[in-house]
Amino acid sequence: MRPEGPRPLITHRRVMLVLGIVVVALLVLGWHWLPVSIAVPPSEARSPGETDGIASQLKPPQGFTVNAYATGLGDARSMALTPRGDIILSSPPARVLLIKADKDGDGRADGVVTLIDGLHNVTGLTLDGDQLYVAEDGRVLRTGFDAEAGRVTGSLETVLADLPPGGMHWSRTIKKGPDGVFYVSIGASCNVCIESNPWRAAIIRFKPGEKPELFASGLRNTVGFDWQPGTGDLYGVDNGRDWLGDDFPPEDVNRIVEGGFYGWPYLHGDNVPDPDYGQQAGERAKIAIAPVYKLPAHVAPLSIIFLRHAGAPSLADTALVAEHGSWNRSRKDGYQVVALTWRDGAISQTPFLTGFLKDGEVLGRPVDLAEAPDGTVFVSDDFGGVIWRVVPSAQKPAAAG
Repeated sequence: MRPEGPRPLITHRRVMLVLGIVVVALLVLGWHWLPVSIAVPPSEARSPGETDGIASQLKPPQGFTVNAYATGLGDARSMALTPRGDIILSSPPARVLLIKADKDGDGRADGVVTLIDGLHNVTGLTLDGDQLYVAEDGRVLRTGFDAEAGRVTGSLETVLADLPPGGMHWSRTIKKGPDGVFYVSIGASCNVCIESNPWRAAIIRFKPGEKPELFASGLRNTVGFDWQPGTGDLYGVDNGRDWLGDDFPPEDVNRIVEGGFYGWPYLHGDNVPDPDYGQQAGERAKIAIAPVYKLPAHVAPLSIIFLRHAGAPSLADTALVAEHGSWNRSRKDGYQVVALTWRDGAISQTPFLTGFLKDGEVLGRPVDLAEAPDGTVFVSDDFGGVIWRVVPSAQKPAAAG
């Protein structure tokens, strides 16, 4: 009998190494389908002292101060201000919160309560009088809301069903336009593809009880949109596709018109053909509307609001844009709020709130913006679970600690 030789070296260590290689390979192959950034994971809960330390590193415009208004909010996304000064906040996947107004004057919210729980992928919300509209990924719901008491007053009812659910971009934004009609943005199901559902990569609009209609298309993921005071023009910020390099395609600022087509997935930026689908554009290439302004690639703009109570003359005719920040560039970019000013037929850009990215370290990721009648600007941050408060320096900031 031949003596038994050494056993094959199929050790626990080797098995774990092979499994690790397989996992990495799957991540590389499937990276472009992931709906969230794995390069910039959410932060763990921070202490008040840590949050105040971050606030001290943030840079607002000259004449303004910034502080943490509310903390511990989880995935802090869309905001709506109430007449009492409270903030209604969506915290996906399931909750809508009420951030109580600062009535004691210390610069911080007076508390946080849960308004609604048990929702499915909730993001968008808007307050219309005494009615609160809430957008899940697959439908729009409505309930009564008592602003003075700070509570919902009835059960949730579905006012718009059959939105295409899920997908790579599952957030939904809902706003009521100056025409009295509700607008809902629905992102693409993928990084780049030809959608079978015409409501994907589009904005639809509806009146409760009436049939919804397609408003504009070719918008890959226009999470943020708002109407310009004076003109009533609708502008939106669109997130461009991935995996065409660090610096292409740009993120678009579009003037969105009824029936407009904005290029995706066939064209990007100034109607540059897509390497995968550009040859299929056909007649669409002749009607595609180019952006009115371009932001750097991959900065991920998630909201735009036109200031209506600007706290400084320099902010007149200005919209703020929250850049959530890149997750697929070799060097991170974005992670800030910028000001876009419309003057003399041109758009210019200046910083508004920076400091969320320091030496490559992410300290926060701006998502949504809201403006109070006194000029205070609130910024939600889903990385730290924070709402930041930016106020003119004449208003008393919160004390540290």
